[in-house]
Amino acid sequence: MRGMSEAVRRTLERPLASYQLLLGTTALLLGIGLIMVLSASSVFALVTYGSSFSIVLRQLIFAVIGITGAVIASRIPLPFLRRLILPFLLVSVALIGATFIPGVGLTVNGNRNWLPLFAGFQLQPSEFAKLALVLWIADLYARRQKYLGTPRYVLTPMVPVAGAVGLLVVLQHDLGTAVVIFALTVGMLWIAGLPRRHMWGILAGLFVGLLFAVANSPHRVERLLNFTNPEADPDSAGFQAIHGMMALATGGFWGVGLGGSRQKWGSLPEAHTDFILAVIGEELGLLGTLVVLVLFIVMGFAGIRVATRTREPFVRYAASGITIWLMIQAIINIGMVLGLLPVIGIPLPLISYGGSSLLVNLVALGILINCAKTEPGAKRALEAGRTSRRRRSAPPRVRVAGRR
Repeated sequence: MRGMSEAVRRTLERPLASYQLLLGTTALLLGIGLIMVLSASSVFALVTYGSSFSIVLRQLIFAVIGITGAVIASRIPLPFLRRLILPFLLVSVALIGATFIPGVGLTVNGNRNWLPLFAGFQLQPSEFAKLALVLWIADLYARRQKYLGTPRYVLTPMVPVAGAVGLLVVLQHDLGTAVVIFALTVGMLWIAGLPRRHMWGILAGLFVGLLFAVANSPHRVERLLNFTNPEADPDSAGFQAIHGMMALATGGFWGVGLGGSRQKWGSLPEAHTDFILAVIGEELGLLGTLVVLVLFIVMGFAGIRVATRTREPFVRYAASGITIWLMIQAIINIGMVLGLLPVIGIPLPLISYGGSSLLVNLVALGILINCAKTEPGAKRALEAGRTSRRRRSAPPRVRVAGRR
């Protein structure tokens, strides 16, 4: 045991440890996600579109675009990235505003948060707003680093801007995404060192606002009151939660086998999106579910490690914000599937079906990997690795003997 601990310690002391952990967990979660989207959506896709592969092929297209974006984001110079943040935020907010235009925005499952693209593809601008908001706050706090001891420099204009973006998302009736935006906002205030009394005031205001949003929707009230006892209304409000728990219970420790889920045959709503973890639990069992959980824990650890080891303020805030956002979203989705939180419709990062979410998640992780390069010794280690690979791939020199 001591030898294993020593090996882990030596591994984490390497300059590229965070970089490699982020790269590895991203690749593994993306691979698991694509496999499970295929499995969880195959029946629904066959019935709806005539092909079991139609949904996973859409996800694969966004995965390829997202990987391309992640590679670019991981290599773009951070000073240049910072110059793009404000235009990115403005465009994201403008696209959210476009969803309210009659004939332009689309309503799906009661949420008016989609824009049509082409060939049946749709775009969810609020997903892009999450990343834009995190980067904008990180850039703001990095420029105000010397003044963050004064609460007003922490609160303004950050809270009004984040609040306005969150309010737009609430008006789209997408309370789940709004909760994530408000949660990452609170997380960034905490990272910036906002005094406790101000934090309590912000939390109280958010709590009252969320209660008001829930109270104005009978569907949300029903779900909130039902989540502690879904059996009270098994055919309506508690239907999804009950069948999610049935899937997890059926899987046991080893699972029924990949592709063997019964709940995905129409019993479990949103099996390939919000409740994909239930299908993972049914097909891959507790073991497969724990693998997913451990990968998210390792990813969160690596993100925190980047934020605490860097010397650059922007990197510290950006890495913290991206990590807080992805981990909070994962925790809410997992808690929702396990019956620990109300069902509010939030995808599991990198795993659930959803092109906009997957694309933004991958780009965000590309930026986080870029941030990992700022750790002490990381760039030097990367350059040394590239030099070594070039030498190994170079053709051997042929020595020609000269004539005497």
